Amino acid sequence: MKKLISAVLTLTLLMALLVGCGNPQTGGETQPQSGDTAQAAGAQEGDTSKVGLDDFAFKPLKIAVVSSPSGVDDGSFNQNIYEGVLMFLDMSGDSSVTAIREETGDVAKCIETVQDIVADYDVIVCCGFQFAGISDIATSNPDVKFLLIDTDPSDAEGNPIELENVYAMTFKEQEGGFCAGLAAALETKTNKVAVVNGIAYPSNVNYQYGFMSGVNYANKYYGTNAEIVELDSYAGEDVTGKNVGGNYIGSFGEEETGKAVGKALIDQGCDILFVAAGASGNGVFTAAKEAEDVYVIGCDTDQYDFGKNGDKNIVLTSALKVMDNNVCGQLVNISTDNFEGKNALLGADTFSTGYVFADGRCQLSEDTIKKIDEAFEKVSKGTVVPAANFNDMTPDNFTGL
Repeated sequence: MKKLISAVLTLTLLMALLVGCGNPQTGGETQPQSGDTAQAAGAQEGDTSKVGLDDFAFKPLKIAVVSSPSGVDDGSFNQNIYEGVLMFLDMSGDSSVTAIREETGDVAKCIETVQDIVADYDVIVCCGFQFAGISDIATSNPDVKFLLIDTDPSDAEGNPIELENVYAMTFKEQEGGFCAGLAAALETKTNKVAVVNGIAYPSNVNYQYGFMSGVNYANKYYGTNAEIVELDSYAGEDVTGKNVGGNYIGSFGEEETGKAVGKALIDQGCDILFVAAGASGNGVFTAAKEAEDVYVIGCDTDQYDFGKNGDKNIVLTSALKVMDNNVCGQLVNISTDNFEGKNALLGADTFSTGYVFADGRCQLSEDTIKKIDEAFEKVSKGTVVPAANFNDMTPDNFTGL
């Protein structure tokens, strides 16, 4: 029965949240659901069709969300994770959350921050690649559950490992980036586009390579002629020391540098910028708002509201990776004793990546949406596989190009 409940909860919670929060590709309002949310999938399991979240006893959880360096109100990555925790709080009643900000972004200090608080919480949610080294802490505290977003836990040599009390969720950011690249190539008027990133962690390089793959796909199959602009002085080095090019600010918390990079790209003729840079990206938004006829593509979550600029809006669309629903689902599993540690890679096949095309939340033409959907369906089926940091493909040579 426990396995049945776990399967029903996991699947139906996702389905219910997708209904309540909007399809991950649409970027609708993030409103939690309650009541008989197990009905959607449980109908195939006999009387489980009548089972709802109210039928389960939620064990109260004391949750910490540790972010670095831009905090849980960055309007992007950290905030989307935090919103998943808030969804769970609305469902569970007696649980609580504390947001803890490590301001430097230094890997050692991030791990030290987790060590300092581990005895005080039931669940610690760690936001970002810089928390990969929590393995020793997790092993020494088996009763504490860890949600690790954007990286798998690693051993002392940096090799990925799986731990019973750690659910690590990484995402195929290249899929959302692919949608962004298609949108940019199909909508540009100057035929010059760019992607701006924070630090060349794998997740950021995935976005970059996915974007470049999308531009190249549109150029080949949809007759566009978009050029990807890269500033040599802001080229990134990934975690192996490889030069990956692109436009890397070097931080997720430096708005002024973000503005300088954005302005430099606009001065080069770019009229669409895909921004995957955390709080540093706010500076790119500012540069676009101060320019004429320049648009940005948001990242991680629907950033349309951040694009308001007088009576206009500079956000063309947003590339999505659906962290909130997945974080909420794992907290439900912890609270109902159905948690299993795992390193999970999430993508289009689990409704965990996509882009915003909802009316009033994007400025894409109907033709552009049709073409992106056509290509993204192939991504979902695996017939198109965009390049990523470590999938042995490049934006100029990937499956389906």
